[in-house]
Amino acid sequence: LEFRRVLFRSGEPPLANAEAYNGEMTIDKPVTIIGGHGKVGLRAAKILSEAGAEVYSVIRNPDHADDVRAAGANPVVADVETLDVDGLRELVRGSGSVVWTAGAGGGNPDRTFAVDRDAAIRSMDASAAEEVGRYVMVSYDGAGPDHGVPEDDSFFPYAEAKGAADAHLRDSDLGWTILGPGALTDDPGGETIGVGDDKREDRST
Repeated sequence: LEFRRVLFRSGEPPLANAEAYNGEMTIDKPVTIIGGHGKVGLRAAKILSEAGAEVYSVIRNPDHADDVRAAGANPVVADVETLDVDGLRELVRGSGSVVWTAGAGGGNPDRTFAVDRDAAIRSMDASAAEEVGRYVMVSYDGAGPDHGVPEDDSFFPYAEAKGAADAHLRDSDLGWTILGPGALTDDPGGETIGVGDDKREDRST
């Protein structure tokens, strides 16, 4: 991905299965990344900071602050799982864009719903209240009400949580982008990404 002054333009998403509406995302104002110590969050912080953005990365563990700084971002220690909308408003205040790439990490269904659905939705409401210009949700390829994951599958809580969060974002007043990557890898990215059900293997990100 190449980030410059404009990151995502409406109708010109940079990734397959990305949806973008309501104008563009710029880096003229600070960018807040929620979930700043994950691999996606650290990579995004590096790309954004190298492009000239002022980046604030929200992390739960203060021991991760040095990693965030090394990626070019300013660490902000907060537990989004426990913050209400007012608390989240303080986190995103002054931001031009918010990127949600936080997650419970699986294992506990209750916590998956608490983070990947409930906290994400509160952060959207907080961003709307603070008039953030764009909200970027890192979702997954196949998310939605018709995700097709059986209830007895351990992935079911995550699929349900992501589907609900994505739906709330689409119905919000925010300018939004939903990224739906396939498998995440540490391999170098290619120059193209396959589009269509017969090209799912080309959408590793």
